Amino acid sequence: KDGFLHYLDLGPQFKSFKKFTRRAVDKKLNTASLKNFKKEVNLEKDGKINDALKGGDLVLAQISKEPISTKGPRLSTEISLAGRYMVLMPFSDRVSISQKIDSAEEKSRLKKLIRSIKPHGFGVIVRTVAQGKKVAELDKDLKNLYKKWQGISKKLKDAQPNTRIHGELNKSSVILRDLLSAKFNSLHVNNSELQNELKEYLSIIAPDQEKIVKLHKKETPIFQEFNVTKQIKGAFGKNVTMKKGVYLVIEHTEALHVIDVNSGKKVDSKKNQEDNALSVNLEAAEEVARQLRLRDMGGIIVVDFIDMKQEKNRKLLTDKMKEFMSTDKAKHHVLPPTKFGLIQITRQRVKPEMNIDTQESCPMCSGKGKIDSSLLLVDQIETKLHNLSETTKGNIHISTHPFVASYINKKEGWFSSSISKEWSNKFDRRITISADERLHLLQYTVVK
Repeated sequence: KDGFLHYLDLGPQFKSFKKFTRRAVDKKLNTASLKNFKKEVNLEKDGKINDALKGGDLVLAQISKEPISTKGPRLSTEISLAGRYMVLMPFSDRVSISQKIDSAEEKSRLKKLIRSIKPHGFGVIVRTVAQGKKVAELDKDLKNLYKKWQGISKKLKDAQPNTRIHGELNKSSVILRDLLSAKFNSLHVNNSELQNELKEYLSIIAPDQEKIVKLHKKETPIFQEFNVTKQIKGAFGKNVTMKKGVYLVIEHTEALHVIDVNSGKKVDSKKNQEDNALSVNLEAAEEVARQLRLRDMGGIIVVDFIDMKQEKNRKLLTDKMKEFMSTDKAKHHVLPPTKFGLIQITRQRVKPEMNIDTQESCPMCSGKGKIDSSLLLVDQIETKLHNLSETTKGNIHISTHPFVASYINKKEGWFSSSISKEWSNKFDRRITISADERLHLLQYTVVK
């Protein structure tokens, strides 16, 4: 798809970038340094792109937003190189500090430090993770970014139109760069090449954590070993179940994303309807914030919470929603609920949302239809048992498909207990599971 370059994405230093690119391609530059490079005047904010660009012009562009649906990638000629602690901006002398760093003293320290070590003609945006870091760590990151700029300048000399000059790190390294913290104690991979790549990258950005990368050698698939498959199917399905029966229904459309909050059977008889609604909404708000980050949903998100009449409860919900969203690194804005209980959220979208098909081919129709993931059936039965335990007394008997009954009654080892036994202990009553061949794979009946 063709890329889209808006006038505002040219950047104020576009004329200098254009001059540098032209001279580099013509092999009239011998250095990547900007110390003696004569800058051009900044681009006017209210100009027209026809005044800045003409057909046949060579420009160095960077993809700032991935293709989404029918839209091609969005481009920018305001080049930026992201590192662990900072972002390097050629042709800009400005030093900016992350707004998430609250301490004025720390902001001042970082600004003075970066100004003293940054190369002439480059701007720097200091990231939140730079807080409290020593000059040696910051200087090392800055030098790595400058080496990337040198590589870009060198490749420009032999570059042809439509050529990729520089590529971002692979996805695994980008995740480490953006999320790595001292809390990480192990990182498991099932590929020796990836293990070596990550170790090499960690030796650069965090040498003391290089040993946390471990190669998974067991015959059991890595996702199965760490219960990832079940988590993916539970987290990315259309329905997201929470504790005590509360669940979300998530729908994606071309224009926006819609999330519906449902209380299920979570009703506390000791509370009135308003308090029950508030309790469910607060629980759902935390999961909504998590789902937005997990699926990387961007654009307009509309959340249909359960209606509440009291204004103080509406305000509390909005404040909590903002609090749960505060750890989200993507730019976002949370609007107060409407009179219908709808909360609108805008979230920065730079790539399509993560959408994983969590359905399996139905064994009852030879794969012609779809059913919910069988991995979630046990969780659904447990939720049903939880609801029954709060409203009824006595033993509970459940009939399921033979495959499911065998799984629930199976013991993993001599000293382990079956799922049905664990349920009996958890809900303090006898719970029995029997097989019924008349039931479909995901059907079950409950006898109280």
